[in-house]
Amino acid sequence: MFKKILVANRGEIACRVMRTARRMGIATVAVYSDADARAPHVLMADERVRLGPAPAAQSYLVPELILAAAKATGADCVHPGYGFLSERESFARACADAGITFVGPPPNAIAAMGDKIESKKLAQAAGVNVVPGFLGEIADTEEAVRIAGDIGYPVMMKASAGGGGKGMRLAWSEQDVREGFEATKREGLASFGDDRVFIEKFIESPRHIEIQVLGDQHGNIVYLGERECSIQRRHQKVVEEAPSPFVTPAMRKAMGEQAVALARAVGYYSAGTVELIVSGADVTGESFYFLEMNTRLQVEHPVTEEITGLDLVEQMLRVAAGEPLAFGQDEVKLTGWAIENRVYAEDPYRGFLPSTGRLTRYNPPRNGEGDHAKRGGGGAPRTTSSDTAVARTRVDDGVVEGGEVSMFYDPMIAKLVTWAPTREAAIDAQVAALDRFELAGVGNNIDFLSAIMQHPRFRKGALTTGFIAEEYAEGFHGAPADETLLQRLAAIAVVADCEQSRRAGSIDGQLGTAIAPSNERIVTIGDRRYAICVDGYDGGMLVHIGDAAPLDVVMHWRPSQRVVTARIDGEEWTVRIARAIGGWKLTARGGSHVVRVLPPHIAALTHHMLEKVPPDLSRFLLCPMPGLLTRVEVAEGQRVEAGQPLAVVEAMKMENILRAERAGTVATVRHAPGDSLAVDAVIMEFE
Repeated sequence: MFKKILVANRGEIACRVMRTARRMGIATVAVYSDADARAPHVLMADERVRLGPAPAAQSYLVPELILAAAKATGADCVHPGYGFLSERESFARACADAGITFVGPPPNAIAAMGDKIESKKLAQAAGVNVVPGFLGEIADTEEAVRIAGDIGYPVMMKASAGGGGKGMRLAWSEQDVREGFEATKREGLASFGDDRVFIEKFIESPRHIEIQVLGDQHGNIVYLGERECSIQRRHQKVVEEAPSPFVTPAMRKAMGEQAVALARAVGYYSAGTVELIVSGADVTGESFYFLEMNTRLQVEHPVTEEITGLDLVEQMLRVAAGEPLAFGQDEVKLTGWAIENRVYAEDPYRGFLPSTGRLTRYNPPRNGEGDHAKRGGGGAPRTTSSDTAVARTRVDDGVVEGGEVSMFYDPMIAKLVTWAPTREAAIDAQVAALDRFELAGVGNNIDFLSAIMQHPRFRKGALTTGFIAEEYAEGFHGAPADETLLQRLAAIAVVADCEQSRRAGSIDGQLGTAIAPSNERIVTIGDRRYAICVDGYDGGMLVHIGDAAPLDVVMHWRPSQRVVTARIDGEEWTVRIARAIGGWKLTARGGSHVVRVLPPHIAALTHHMLEKVPPDLSRFLLCPMPGLLTRVEVAEGQRVEAGQPLAVVEAMKMENILRAERAGTVATVRHAPGDSLAVDAVIMEFE
């Protein structure tokens, strides 16, 4: 076995690999850019090497720097993590030439599967189902329009070397192809150094399902079941689960055998993923097609680990060391259900715009002993969460409170994984864990993830890759709250307010006679108004809301607490709580609610208060995110129509076209291409 491993990546995957390496007795080496000098993966490692400036193209993406770091530290193997370098066969060959083991597949397999066009041809030759499309190189937009018309709309345009949702455009018409083809080429060139684009038929009602394969250097290859990754936004995965609620045992076997056949055809070993697009409209389960093979460990690998009990990082290391697999296909057993939510630094309330900044609060869900839920490596033994005796919660992350979310890298903060014997129990465990997840300082998608977990369509398993676009077509405004939730929030706010009043009244040295606090409150949540009376008893409170039966509330809260768990009529409710003007801000079940709590005599005066009218910003084109202004499409004095492209802002290596919301005339343009813009910077003003 290896003595020292260099992890050629950053963030949570670097921490993930190091945890397994440490458990196996292997020393670790971290590499870092200037932006990551004090990052958790750097502090966790036994040794560390600086690569260069913050941009990945000048640090993490430079193979020569990685190899030099491995040689300098005496590392005998390199793990590429999720693939900053895993798709570069030249790096794997360079490692071999230097006598350093590359923990991944052989270079020939990386090359064969790294090119989406060539990989589809290989898959077809290996007897794997492929999506109808054009696999040759496309010269220009006119040829792309002709090919798309021949295939039949809708079609998908994809960068040949693409991945992670970058370099992909869905086209429903000729206009979409004309607008998107060149942008797809540019994104492919910027992100992957390859501007070739191919076009294939877009499968309607599609489900994204992938097969995890694992092979050794002795010809043994197995598949470890499937993962459903259909919940995506802009082709970027958001939620993953294993197994899939759509896949039957017969489908699993057919998909798995085709995945193994493809892996065998290219001489594959190590961990890899064969991604498939599946027609959800075909109940026979026979309409599944090869998309691509990722020759690396996937972000969503924990759900496979949770249902198989295997540590995939450990398996990769053992395979790289020349060991045969210790089990065969018949010994792979899938137990229970696992769900992974990707916690991103993005604001779903503002169109999922990426967010950067300092994590002023970061406290993932904790278990009953006060430690963090299980972190990092897969495989037994497991950590039991506080939810139930059988559910498990796992957090894979690479950040700490006080750390910085940088504009230079992927906005993922953490992966929240739950396991339970059934899908419904795993979903419920996710909702409970998300309620306990404290994160502040940057915009985040925790509320959005909770809303998905509670959505009836998700709970039914009726998924497609268009789920988010279809269910949140008008944007995200928080999960809907029913009357039961609103009344529970009102009760929690009143109990907190009573405790605050009790503490204020018990302060020593106050003038005059102590005033007994009132047990009556008027509570407003949005357009709901509740008259509430509270009766205390030893160990709890009875909260009377109108004429309904009183709620029995047991809640131990102190003003310093940011998360409170209340037992209401025997049911646990976990809520994030913060002071707000005139009451409290309570966040639970995928939504934040401002709960006003006032004594009746003060509440009667609130109708005299004037509402503040927000300023009219419709005359301005504001930058929706931190980014680089790459193009300005209009000039001062030009007349524009609704929907017309005005400017292009690049953020996280993705081009974002900003369009006119209404017709008008451009008065001034305040920025030029090449300018770095902050959120809400005024790009142009209209008359």
